[in-house]
Amino acid sequence: MTISPSDRWLPALTLTIIVTAAAVSPAAGNPPVSQAAPSAATLLRPARVWTAGEPVHEGWVVLIRGSRIVAVGAAGTARAEAGARVIELPGATLLPGLMDAHSHLFLHPYDETRWDDQVLKEPVPYRTLRAARQARATLLAGFTTLRDLGTEGADFADVSLKRAIEDGLIEGPRLFVATRAIVATGSYGPAPRSLRPDVCCTPQGAEEASGVPEVIRAVREQAGRGADWIKVYADYRWGPGGSQQPTFTEEELKALVETAHSSGRPVAAHATTAEGMRRAILAGVDTIEHGFGATPEVFRLMAARGIAYLPTLTAQEAYGEYFEHYVAGASAPTAGMQQAAEAFRTALRAGVVIGCGSDVGVFAHGTNYRELEWMVRDGMTALQALTAATATDAQILRRGEDLGRVRAGMLADLVAVSGDPTRDIEAVEHVMFVMKDGVVYRGP
Repeated sequence: MTISPSDRWLPALTLTIIVTAAAVSPAAGNPPVSQAAPSAATLLRPARVWTAGEPVHEGWVVLIRGSRIVAVGAAGTARAEAGARVIELPGATLLPGLMDAHSHLFLHPYDETRWDDQVLKEPVPYRTLRAARQARATLLAGFTTLRDLGTEGADFADVSLKRAIEDGLIEGPRLFVATRAIVATGSYGPAPRSLRPDVCCTPQGAEEASGVPEVIRAVREQAGRGADWIKVYADYRWGPGGSQQPTFTEEELKALVETAHSSGRPVAAHATTAEGMRRAILAGVDTIEHGFGATPEVFRLMAARGIAYLPTLTAQEAYGEYFEHYVAGASAPTAGMQQAAEAFRTALRAGVVIGCGSDVGVFAHGTNYRELEWMVRDGMTALQALTAATATDAQILRRGEDLGRVRAGMLADLVAVSGDPTRDIEAVEHVMFVMKDGVVYRGP
């Protein structure tokens, strides 16, 4: 059987095996702090259960012990022992925990503080405290996993934020971090052209590098500091008049990807131009972010090589609101929004693997659901958008074996929303229950 490049993101589904709680030994790992005893089980009773690739299951229940799902099926087939906690979720749809694979916890909306001022004027400790607050808001909104693609001038603080969440010091989603990101010298911000020539040592939004040796060194430093992913800017607004132009050469990008992959780390490439995308694709990156200026040929090349796409549609809406007087529901989409929508539809037609990545931070944390709504408005079905934000993102993050589905053996990252988002995607706004690793963070 021939497997197409896109098949590796969504492996074939197997039948769910329903077991009783007595037949399953306790999952390994620390007991959830919200449960009275290590052996205590939790039985969730929603109106319906949805997971990628399966129909909506009316009347199903989900049994959790420790940090794992141990049984899924019709009421009566999954029995919990005496003393188990039962959580009723009437009228709700239970989903896998939602994911956002392009976020920036160390940014906040630009109508509050412009990007340059955040980088130049807000101290890193202050930004870290704000990021912790924003992480909690994200989790309570039903997003249990984030890939954070760069601290934007906050150095390696995302590594400490991730550790604080893992150690239980603060509440937040499971994080995959990229630390500083890598940019070509003089191409990123705060832009040198906006400063006096004799000003030196200003904070930069990412780590600068030029030439193969510097690129390799930057990858190794960020990996050594704790990056899970390496992010590179394949193009940026450094051309004449601030036009978008490629930054690194193919040789530099190939060296970056080879070094990252040798360390076991995948690579995400910011790319908005067709040429920047082409160079990144040929270099072997794992995901392309934004892609607004892509041609059909570039998207077909992505599809052929199995490179995933994170469209960040909501970021374009936010830019329109802040800088172009766009008012949702009252004005026509901006040129940038139309370009992003057309790129998204072109990627869909080309068969590109599309995950959910919003660029949240540009807009308010905890409103990540806006990306799913835009994906539906711009051409996906509700089922496709939900799959992108669960099973597909899990595969992009190399965690498809234990995240992104409601299935026995998977980690108990679960969200319940009022109504049925498979019929009305706006139901994802109405989160009534959040569980991560078997711990309840938001109850009905």
